[in-house]
Amino acid sequence: MDSRWFRRFGSAQDGGLRLVCFPHAGASATAFLRLARTLPEGLDVLSVQYPGRQDRRHEEPSRSLTALAEAVADELADSADETYAFFGHSMGAVVAYETTRLLAEREVPCPKHLFLSGRGAPSPQPSVHDRLATDADVLAAVRRLGGTDQAVLQDPELLEMVLPVLRADYRALGSYTWRGGPPLDVPVTTLVGDRDPVVTVQEAVEWQEHTRADFALEVFPGGHFYLDEQLPGVATVITDGVLAEVSSGR
Repeated sequence: MDSRWFRRFGSAQDGGLRLVCFPHAGASATAFLRLARTLPEGLDVLSVQYPGRQDRRHEEPSRSLTALAEAVADELADSADETYAFFGHSMGAVVAYETTRLLAEREVPCPKHLFLSGRGAPSPQPSVHDRLATDADVLAAVRRLGGTDQAVLQDPELLEMVLPVLRADYRALGSYTWRGGPPLDVPVTTLVGDRDPVVTVQEAVEWQEHTRADFALEVFPGGHFYLDEQLPGVATVITDGVLAEVSSGR
């Protein structure tokens, strides 16, 4: 697997369980470092490193979520026969979902489970929270959601470094249009904070329409970045979900 696209935070084991994590807008692969350390040893945790950040900072950030999903699907296709699952938060939930759809269309083995966090189900009508016209709108949204160190947003030099990625990610979100298609044959668990300002519990429930397999909803105390305070609970949901699929032989 191309190391440009993935950072490994768990202990790799041949034939073991793998969790591929998809970061939120503006984030790098290390957004999932704390979650990886909370998950059980032996789970092979990979986090996607999108272009334009950290060691890929000299690459142009993608301005299309579907193009991003295509690139990730290309990287995963050769190892898709292994037992693996996806976890995506916010923008990452959309990329994880679209990556799964592409793998299914290519008749490549899909993830055993899809964990989609902090994001409402896609629909023909784009979310109003994704339509941000200016840099000021983007920064206001980031401050509202939290999850980004406020010191970064207040330091002109640091802000100059992170703004191109934020700008590109929100443009990708704003231009994303869900294309119709059959539901997935993959179990889906959606996770959401009960005080998320941009995702209601009902919007999270609507992911159920995008799978023919089992569906579960997990609501945690907190806002859009509830998982920062709820890591043990999130780790339990992921572990139980993946192990249930493996034990069932699906």
